[in-house]
Amino acid sequence: MLIGPAARRLAGEPRPLTEAERQKMTATERVEAVNAARHTLIQAATGLVVIGGVVFTAQGLWYTAQSLDASRQAQRVAEQSQITDRYTKAVEQLGSTKLDVRLGGMYALERLAQDSPRDHQTVYDVLAAFVREHDLEPNLTGKDLPLPPATDIQAALTIISRQDGTPVHMPDLAGIRTPLTNLRGARLVSANLTGGDLSFARLTLADLRGARLVSVNLTGADLSFARLTLADLGDARLVSANLSHMDLSHTDLTSANLTDADLTGANLTGANLINADLTGANLTAIRGVTESEIRTVAKIDKTTIF
Repeated sequence: MLIGPAARRLAGEPRPLTEAERQKMTATERVEAVNAARHTLIQAATGLVVIGGVVFTAQGLWYTAQSLDASRQAQRVAEQSQITDRYTKAVEQLGSTKLDVRLGGMYALERLAQDSPRDHQTVYDVLAAFVREHDLEPNLTGKDLPLPPATDIQAALTIISRQDGTPVHMPDLAGIRTPLTNLRGARLVSANLTGGDLSFARLTLADLRGARLVSVNLTGADLSFARLTLADLGDARLVSANLSHMDLSHTDLTSANLTDADLTGANLTGANLINADLTGANLTAIRGVTESEIRTVAKIDKTTIF
């Protein structure tokens, strides 16, 4: 009912036509004009409906996005709260007098480090602190042979040495006393083990690139096939250690005690051997340095094998 009058107005009929106006155009012309105007109005109305639908849909999407953001924020807060609770409980377990509870706390911390990258560094620093505070002077028996480390100390070191992805900084393990520890295949890149006692430790295939091992005791340790590129072993004690097939390229061995050590097939390219004691050492098939170069800077005797 509204379209007809509106159409007539668009067709130039704002009011009923007078007799003179009707005579100026045929009925067919007036009908065609009205129909054209009616078609235009219908298209305009359809367009308004479509625009209204788009606006309604956009508003719905905006409200949905807002709801999702709020939901995600709430989820993140809940997750952080859960992580905090897990961390607190695990640290409390480390102080337990029961071994199984302490071990449970350690493995809970390891899982936490995997689930929360932002807490990775903190977790491994806590475990390193546990090792430093709880390792004891080695009890010696018989011919002064050290006893293996306590179970929880070994577990903490194992977790640290197998961490996924390098922490922001490798935990500080300076001065730890863990003879006979098993760190086969350990990943301790750039670790600080200065002044520690790792005598008779098993470090086969370990990755100790760039590690600081100044004055560390590695007497009798098995470091075969380990990587110590760019490591600092100044004044280290490596008496009777197995260093066969090691990568010692560009390693600082200044004044290191390598008496009776086995360096068969080791890579000594660029290594600093000034004042290193190679008395009785086996240097068969070493790479990267010549016998004459060694004789010039290191201490050797007739028992040294080239």
